[in-house]
Amino acid sequence: MTTAFDPVDLAGIPLANRIVMAPMTRNRATGGGGVPTDSMVTYYAQRASAGLIVTEASQTCAVGQGYPFTPGLHTPEQVAGWRRVTDAVHAAGGRIFAQLWHGGRIGHPVLLPDGLVPVGPSPVAAACQVFTEDGMKDCVTPHELTDADIRTTVEEFAAAARNAVEAGFDGVEIHGANGYLVHQFLAPNSNLRTDDWGGTTQGRIRFAVEVTRAVAEAVGAHRTGLRLSPGNPFNGIEEPAPEPLYTALLRAVEPLGLAYLHLCDVPDHELIARLREHFTGPLVLNPADGGRPAGPEDLPLIEDGTADLLAFGRQFLANPDLPRRLARGGPFNTPVRESFYGGDDTGYLDYPALDA
Repeated sequence: MTTAFDPVDLAGIPLANRIVMAPMTRNRATGGGGVPTDSMVTYYAQRASAGLIVTEASQTCAVGQGYPFTPGLHTPEQVAGWRRVTDAVHAAGGRIFAQLWHGGRIGHPVLLPDGLVPVGPSPVAAACQVFTEDGMKDCVTPHELTDADIRTTVEEFAAAARNAVEAGFDGVEIHGANGYLVHQFLAPNSNLRTDDWGGTTQGRIRFAVEVTRAVAEAVGAHRTGLRLSPGNPFNGIEEPAPEPLYTALLRAVEPLGLAYLHLCDVPDHELIARLREHFTGPLVLNPADGGRPAGPEDLPLIEDGTADLLAFGRQFLANPDLPRRLARGGPFNTPVRESFYGGDDTGYLDYPALDA
């Protein structure tokens, strides 16, 4: 019987176990320019016992920034900063993928340089607020991307993927979930287009397919993962009947031979099983169960074949040695919500390991 603690070969990348550190925005790139800091180097190295680390979302371009103090992968300084992170993780025996992100309509002009405004598939504001240094603000109506804009954005994803490999990452994960730009193209309430980038199922999946194909061509499909959250209403998304669209999307990317598919916030295991019929590669699952943190009770999802790897978020945030704690059944540090987003190293670097 396969367990979460068994090694696995991920498209040619050997992983020590099947426990993944899920991508989590922490807003700690506080030194300016979206450059990873010394604290971020320590944070990721502390968690190198994960079979695979997927970093916090990193914007692929300046206009893609959705929150303050998030890192990027579109400038030489950012690449150099991430190189320090990947070197530290590799020195500790870990593997690490960069999550590539574009916030799309989730953002605000106060976060962006040079008079830029958030962009999206259609000029429809998200019915939610976004965090800024000046407090919570309503999301604004985004600039509708033109056909030329979309093609540029696709290339920016590919360029960020190349930057990630230059920075020493083992691979990249495309953030197609949680209401950000790729998800905005998929959802019928945020994509009202009638051209080839919307209107039909094939139109709405096109951006996700083109981004995935461009990234796979840039750095290799074996270095490319894709994260999706079918039906997740986060950030103002409405997907009342997600299965047909995501089935079409997975059928379209299946021939590429991606490193993995990462599903998150999908509590319906039957839907997961049906979607998996259309993707034969490894499945990373971020379990969802009424908002509780994933924990030891989810490990049987590996044993029964529901997933090939399990991603843990808040538990990894608070337990840098999570694989060891899961193997022992605990004890587990309690995540401190007040320090999730931004701040100093308190609630970031000071969660003790078992040895402590």
